[in-house]
Amino acid sequence: MPDSPADANRPQRVWNVPNQVTVARIVLSLVLFALLSLQQYLPALAVFVLAAGTDWVDGYWARKYGQITKLGRVLDPFADKLIICGTFTYLAAAPRLADGSAASGVAAWMAVVILARELMVTALRAFVEGEGGDFSAKWAGKWKMVLQCAAACFSITVLSYLRRGGGEWADGPPPQWMTLGLQATVWAAIGLTIYSAVGYVRAAWSQIVGGTPAAGS
Repeated sequence: MPDSPADANRPQRVWNVPNQVTVARIVLSLVLFALLSLQQYLPALAVFVLAAGTDWVDGYWARKYGQITKLGRVLDPFADKLIICGTFTYLAAAPRLADGSAASGVAAWMAVVILARELMVTALRAFVEGEGGDFSAKWAGKWKMVLQCAAACFSITVLSYLRRGGGEWADGPPPQWMTLGLQATVWAAIGLTIYSAVGYVRAAWSQIVGGTPAAGS
């Protein structure tokens, strides 16, 4: 029996522009991790900015042209978590300054907080949506991603400065304004990461206790 027109068009609908952009972001993430592991921080910064920018592109395109697919709803958050969790893991493992502090401004426990939050929210989302609840991201979840990207960019910039563009490491710490800016963005990102996690836990708890759909914050 020949395939229906709908079946024939299905691969084309799934492999649309937003999903192609998301896959490109996943590939860029792997390139980014390779550059970070080689301590090539300046090109790593360029790749991170490009990869993070595609997160806006695929979402905008999918909404504007009605190309939201089930595959995209899975791939997009996976790509986001891959680039954020992977980047902060590498930043936490970056060399340390002479005083023992993290050159990247990202301590190991901060990376653990981000990883734990993303894994927990993924599990809670699967449960709530499986029960028919609404677990779509709200303002805290969206701004959390923005602040995490800003913190990662600032951190990689500082590492590039300390690495002197890929050569020898600088003897002293970065300028005070750079240190203060790094601390501000990293702590803001960690704070909103924790705050948004609390909102998702409350949403999941209301679903468990009351059995009513609840949205994350």
